[in-house]
Amino acid sequence: MVEQSSEVVSEPDESVVALSGTGHRDEETERRLAQALAELLGAESVPADRHFFTDLGANSLVMAQFCARIRKAEDLPSPSMKDIYQHPTIRSLTAALGTPAPAPAAPATAPPPTAPPPPAADPRVKQLTHLFCGTVQLLVFLGYSMVSGYATATGYEWIAAGSGPVDVYLRSMAFGSAAFVMMCAFPVAAKWLLVGRWRPGEFPVWGLEYLRFWLVKVLIHANPMVLLAGTPLFVLYLRALGARIGKGVTILSRTIPVCTDLLTIGADTVIRKDTYLLCYRAHAGHIQTGRITLGANVFVGEKTVLDIDTAMGDGAQLGHSSALYRGQSVPAGEHWHGSPAEPTRVDYARVAPAPCGTLRRAWFGLGTLTQMFVLYIPLLVGGMYMLFTGVPAIGRRLDPQSVSLSPSELVPDALVLSSVLFFGFVVLGLLTLCTVPRLVARVLKPDTVYPLYGFHYVLQRTTARMTNIKFFTWLFGDSSYIVPYLRGIGYNLSRVEQTGSNFGTELQHESPLLVTVGSGTMVADGLSVLNADFSSTSFRLSRVTIGPNNFLGNNIAYPAGGRTGANCLLATKVMVPLDGEVREGVGLLGSPSFEIPRTVDRDTRFDHLRTGDTFRRRLAAKNRHNFVTLTGMLLARWLLTFALTLFGLASVDMYGVVGHVVIGGYLAFTLLFSTAYWVLLERCIGRFRPLRPRLCSIYDPYFWWHERLWKVPDHYLNLFNGTPFKAMVWRLLGVRIGSRVFDDGVYITERTLSAIGDECTLNAGSKIQCHSQEDGTFKSDVTALGADCTLGVGSHVHYGVTMGDGSVLAPDAFLMKGEEVPPNAQWGGNPAVDMPESGNRTGVARRTTSIANVASANVS
Repeated sequence: MVEQSSEVVSEPDESVVALSGTGHRDEETERRLAQALAELLGAESVPADRHFFTDLGANSLVMAQFCARIRKAEDLPSPSMKDIYQHPTIRSLTAALGTPAPAPAAPATAPPPTAPPPPAADPRVKQLTHLFCGTVQLLVFLGYSMVSGYATATGYEWIAAGSGPVDVYLRSMAFGSAAFVMMCAFPVAAKWLLVGRWRPGEFPVWGLEYLRFWLVKVLIHANPMVLLAGTPLFVLYLRALGARIGKGVTILSRTIPVCTDLLTIGADTVIRKDTYLLCYRAHAGHIQTGRITLGANVFVGEKTVLDIDTAMGDGAQLGHSSALYRGQSVPAGEHWHGSPAEPTRVDYARVAPAPCGTLRRAWFGLGTLTQMFVLYIPLLVGGMYMLFTGVPAIGRRLDPQSVSLSPSELVPDALVLSSVLFFGFVVLGLLTLCTVPRLVARVLKPDTVYPLYGFHYVLQRTTARMTNIKFFTWLFGDSSYIVPYLRGIGYNLSRVEQTGSNFGTELQHESPLLVTVGSGTMVADGLSVLNADFSSTSFRLSRVTIGPNNFLGNNIAYPAGGRTGANCLLATKVMVPLDGEVREGVGLLGSPSFEIPRTVDRDTRFDHLRTGDTFRRRLAAKNRHNFVTLTGMLLARWLLTFALTLFGLASVDMYGVVGHVVIGGYLAFTLLFSTAYWVLLERCIGRFRPLRPRLCSIYDPYFWWHERLWKVPDHYLNLFNGTPFKAMVWRLLGVRIGSRVFDDGVYITERTLSAIGDECTLNAGSKIQCHSQEDGTFKSDVTALGADCTLGVGSHVHYGVTMGDGSVLAPDAFLMKGEEVPPNAQWGGNPAVDMPESGNRTGVARRTTSIANVASANVS
């Protein structure tokens, strides 16, 4: 329901709009646009020269509905939300859109007959294929668990046969190192044996070819080499998988490409973290593979997506929060940004090079392996062995001659062990995070260029990894308690205006001591503070300052030098500008970004709750509620740790009787039990009832309860990606989801407000977010995807959205709240608009081949 603004004229005797002096067709278009908006606002008339937001009191949701209504009229021009913001009156919008030409007369001759569409597959065959694929995937998982359990048990038996601490250490190092090498080598061998070389092509999901693809993908993503992203060893590993990568390449992203033979990267290229270059995508129930070719000295920014069949020439740059769509190519030496990318003059390579040759990289790689094999792996494996022998319930059970322990003996051991491990991690973790980064900051100086792969680089990586542990931001986020935590690890939060929701639960940075956030600023989930600049040979830390009284939406990369000041609204997935004047008192939307109103009437209706005694009482109540949530979730995690510890001890107790199979069975049981545990907890918190659309203050008790739902861990969902079991878990969580949905990694924030039709295709990194928070206002609504819809890699769907059957959302696109995508339409961009060629941009594909040839010549 749309509320009528007091600024809207409501005199019944007036015409709907005072017509301008333009031509008859323009006058008719203006009249019909005004009539449609008046109906949505519940008014008799809308003046043609009044501002949509500041005068008429409309908001982005109303205007999205307005655009959807106009698009249904074939004889009217089709506006987008970007058009609405750039031309915020009926008169200016009509002039900017123009008037569509009359439809041409039908040809006298009949059109040539078109080829009949291919026959649709029998639904029964589809169902059997789907069932067969899930069965094979389940058997593969069980088999992998059994083999892993057998290898683990055999290794620990061998370590237990050691005599003395030195012998145990050497055996731990030998077994752990061998296990590490095998876990890294097995995916490489499986790829070459099952696939050979990847080639551009297409095949349906759930079939035999897909099973080979899925198995290779899972093995690649599960191997420990992912932890070495940002080191020369990671590059060598990609080469072993078939990628063509030149000298001096630095890859900071942990998203490993799957079809590696289709990846070519020229010398001295740098790829920032959170970049998707998978060399495949899922589209309309098929896996499509294609080449990604990067030339020499290329820069790829953070939070970017490179679709298949894309290329960048030598010296090209792609900015942060940007995307290359299929067939796009950036010519040599050019700088592009945006989604889809377009030329810009901004220079994203902002740090000078430093001496960093092949010898330095080799020594760093060798030193990393030595540390792992001599220090970390023996400590991990040997530490587990010491734990096994130190806990009576474990040590005695390793002996086959021992008598089984009773529950009265197992439970106390599990209780003590789980409590020490869990709460010890929490306490020691907080102490470490509040001390180590400050010590490191005495050595790492801001605005100083350091070479990669040296002592300073190790300190920077260590600090970033420690302080970006997700557990603590998850624990304290969405509450007042995140403020002392961030201050403890080094954030400069100025004079905090406590709101109870200053920061969300997902936040990352390169150095916490170089982040300044102004007073009164609120940050939603997904902020990445880019206070380190990287080249292929060097890095530099810089302070990032976010101004006061800002609101930052979801999934934003904020770089050093961002040109925003005080009182700005940075919308979801916005690209923060690095050029031009400092923006103040405005909103920014899109990639590349453009200005929108800072706020609208709907987002200020609860401002009276943010001042005075009312605010203090409600904030105190919110803090109490959040403390109960924090404590409850901490105990819930500990309870799961206790249960898994108890099951582990029971498994070891059975080990002497059943043998190695019990260890493998424990691994499979752990996944099943953990999934059921978190699903049941979430449904219990939600009272087994679906959510309903809401518009309320963040100081409304309903919002506090909604925040509790966000706290329920859901990291286990990624283990089901690409399998039929992911849809089953979504269904258990309350998502209304159809049959044979292919989910390669979508994330859904409000499960019971989401509806997904049959045979939809959901790509890695996509997100369905059925809520929004702007300043102190919370909004949620239903989002529905029809049958056979496709969400591209990294795409983002907001609340109140409807996608028609067969519609496609391009990679990295942001589909704004309230949008209605017609059936079989293809939308793309940020914000998303109708882009019929977004899925197959053949118009620019010719340049891709030539750039690919040039880049290949630069690979050694």
